[in-house]
Amino acid sequence: MKRMRIGIIGHQFMGRAHSNAWLQAPRFFDLDIEPVLQIACGRRLLPLKEFAENWGWKEIETDWRRVVDRDDIDIIDIAAPQYLHHEIAVAALKAGKHVFLEKPMAMTVEQAQEMEATALISGKVHYLNHNYRRCPAVRLAKNMIDEGKIGRIFHWRGAYLQDWLTDPEFPLTWQLEKEKAGSGAQADLNSHSIDLARYLVGEISQVTGMTAQFVSERPLPNKNAAAFKGGSSGEGMGKVTVEDASFMTVRFVNGALGSFEASRFAVGRKNYNLFEIYGSKGSVSFNLERMNELQYYNNDDQYGEKGFRTILATDPSHDYITNWWPPGHIIGYEHEFVHAMVDFLGAISKGQEIHPNFTDGVREMEILEAGLRSAEEGRMIELETL
Repeated sequence: MKRMRIGIIGHQFMGRAHSNAWLQAPRFFDLDIEPVLQIACGRRLLPLKEFAENWGWKEIETDWRRVVDRDDIDIIDIAAPQYLHHEIAVAALKAGKHVFLEKPMAMTVEQAQEMEATALISGKVHYLNHNYRRCPAVRLAKNMIDEGKIGRIFHWRGAYLQDWLTDPEFPLTWQLEKEKAGSGAQADLNSHSIDLARYLVGEISQVTGMTAQFVSERPLPNKNAAAFKGGSSGEGMGKVTVEDASFMTVRFVNGALGSFEASRFAVGRKNYNLFEIYGSKGSVSFNLERMNELQYYNNDDQYGEKGFRTILATDPSHDYITNWWPPGHIIGYEHEFVHAMVDFLGAISKGQEIHPNFTDGVREMEILEAGLRSAEEGRMIELETL
């Protein structure tokens, strides 16, 4: 089996999710490539050492440039904040590495376009990790749509809601600074919904958006502060420079209408990623908080027997499931990352492209920026159709 050595940049939430997936992928799936956890990179030495020891990374490094330049590294896994994505990805591709990149892709459309151009020239596999595409229940929805079971699609409704910022005393982590995050709920949450909508319904041609900021200043963070867990330094306040919520309505190229709700102020919602798709023959609905289930309505059912039914997507016929547990033994959030690593390594092995890739990421960035520009200018934004 061919071995490929990985250098991971970032060791927080996504670094942990990625490390677990690299470890589990060859244990549950038959791969042509063995992933080797070679080197982990981060700026804070002590937490980095603890991370590497816990997950089995062989070496550590505090300068990502030295990781990218190493001849013995085949894959660069970018799990760092998005303001670093562009520079690291371009350098990695120019150095001849395959790139596994966490979403959102970049800070601007222009950055994303340069990343795409570099990737296409390099000939290397480039992947933008929207892990929710790789839920078996979402893949089931995709298969049903492709088979015509939903018919002509009329409506998409997407909502991605969390509540970890509702406390005004939660500190000013980097996710709340425009120069590091690009935007707030739009980039963080609506990027996922846009990817699912493009995957399941199609391209978007028109966007109208609105945003809101509910808390304008927050306590400065301490060195351990991060999303979901906080930690104030007690050294004063700082300005929030991104939106707290971002809503959009869109028109798809195929004529369907869509809505997107993204907020980190939805009290009681922890990771509520919902979509509903309504068509001429039926409808499907998915909620990440019940990620093994797909709701399906068949308009051809007999009168008096119509109604949404729950499909538990844990049968061997469902994508990825044969490599896990018997029917009814559910899988979780971390499994989506394993599936992503499996597909990524498979694309390298077969010399094929994988989706979503950097080309998908450019389109996603165009839609994200259109939503923010629409909110700022108070008008509908027309996108170039592909």
